[in-house]
Amino acid sequence: LYYSTDDQGVGVSVLTHRPPGEDGYFLLTVTPAYDTSARIAPKDITFVLDASGSMAGEKMTQARRALRFCLANLNPNDRFEVIRFSTEADALFGELTVASPSSIARAREYVQQMEAIGGTNAEEALTLAMKTNAGSSGRPKVVLFITDGKPTIGETDDERLVRKVRDANLRQMRIFTFGIGDDLNTHFLDKLTEATRAARTYVGEHDDIEHPLSALYEKIKSPVLVDLALQFGPGMKAFQMYPRDLPDLFKGSQLTVFGRYSGTGDGITLNGTVDGKRVTLPYSAAFPARTNGNELIAPLWGAQRIGYLLDQIRLHGEEKELVDEVTRLARRFGIITPYTSYLIMEDERMRVSRNALAPANQTLNAGPSSAAMSGRMKGEYDVMQRKSGAPSVQASKEVEALKNAQNTSQTKQGATRMTYQDAKGQTRNLSAQTKNVQGRAVYNVGNTWIDSQVQSVKNQKVNRVQFASTAYFELLRTEPRVADFLALGRNVRFAVAERIYEVYE
Repeated sequence: LYYSTDDQGVGVSVLTHRPPGEDGYFLLTVTPAYDTSARIAPKDITFVLDASGSMAGEKMTQARRALRFCLANLNPNDRFEVIRFSTEADALFGELTVASPSSIARAREYVQQMEAIGGTNAEEALTLAMKTNAGSSGRPKVVLFITDGKPTIGETDDERLVRKVRDANLRQMRIFTFGIGDDLNTHFLDKLTEATRAARTYVGEHDDIEHPLSALYEKIKSPVLVDLALQFGPGMKAFQMYPRDLPDLFKGSQLTVFGRYSGTGDGITLNGTVDGKRVTLPYSAAFPARTNGNELIAPLWGAQRIGYLLDQIRLHGEEKELVDEVTRLARRFGIITPYTSYLIMEDERMRVSRNALAPANQTLNAGPSSAAMSGRMKGEYDVMQRKSGAPSVQASKEVEALKNAQNTSQTKQGATRMTYQDAKGQTRNLSAQTKNVQGRAVYNVGNTWIDSQVQSVKNQKVNRVQFASTAYFELLRTEPRVADFLALGRNVRFAVAERIYEVYE
């Protein structure tokens, strides 16, 4: 639990981790004060609801209730519009309208009369939403896009449709997507949110949708600061920050940014927009040349970067550079999911076959069950890139969770699909075979712990030390950093100061 206090309207805090010989890692949080009533910006919001035939029944009933909740919780100075779409799209007002009691009452009646029938014309609905938001108002512009199907009328190609939206989105609308069920084109919805700096949410076909949709609206209903940008002081450079595009800051929420830095510095500036005006907020923050604390920051940064890279592979195609980096980071930080485990196992198998990796230094690809597990995980990796269906929705949710991971449990995506039987017939799980030591992963292979860093040490000579021997205690005395590895057990292979040590019974 990390916390700090701040008496400013928007608080910024920074934690860093920087091991010797490396660029640093940082965790930055931006938090609005609890009492932000005077600073909440009036917004323009457009509710876009899929009323195609597949929404008939309980889904439409719950969607109506959720929309009524949203309407009842509009802020007094907000403007809004409601669009329903099926074979065609239809707007209630034809323009953004002030959230007065009479306009809200009219919208409630409009929502209540919606019937689910026809196809899915997403292009016309989004075109109408952009037309509605074409004014030059400096207000934050939000679209809540709710659908349970793939585009079937108008433009149906996800690449072309997203490109049309991106090119026409001159007012920087944020399009938050809410997908229901499995019969969705997740690539379309995910690319839509990626292009508009928003977020995606999915619920199951038979799940309750009223509460998740209401919860999503609660998160985005009260903007405090939009169009955020960070500037770092002289003497340092920040890079590989996640999220890549900073989202807007809303009341009751917190923005968390993980990143790397080089050099040193002691200041940071947050820029944002309130009521159409840019504001600049300076803060003090230390980015030192060395700090051993906060080791958890490195693997959490790794999880978010892996999530981002996997999303690029899912949505835009596989490239060797992306695959190689996902493999390296996943192995180093122990981010073991059905998608990353296959890449690690395949990489180790190929390197062993060409004598580029000693078999004893493998992390996942050891043991009699590795071949079967590799095949299973390859199947998971292959279906990750599907555009629709249950595996596609599952992959989107899991990768999104990695992109937003803020604790270790959130990095364990897909763990239930990674069980296997070991040589003794015991049920094991790939994702549970790692521990984090000094900011990197150590893997349990049989009865031995293998440090992921041994694969990157140039001199592969192994210094063998018998457990509890005189040499064992002498090593502990002369090199205190080994204590964390020795604490793992009686059989450990690890790297310290560019040397490999093997403790054995």
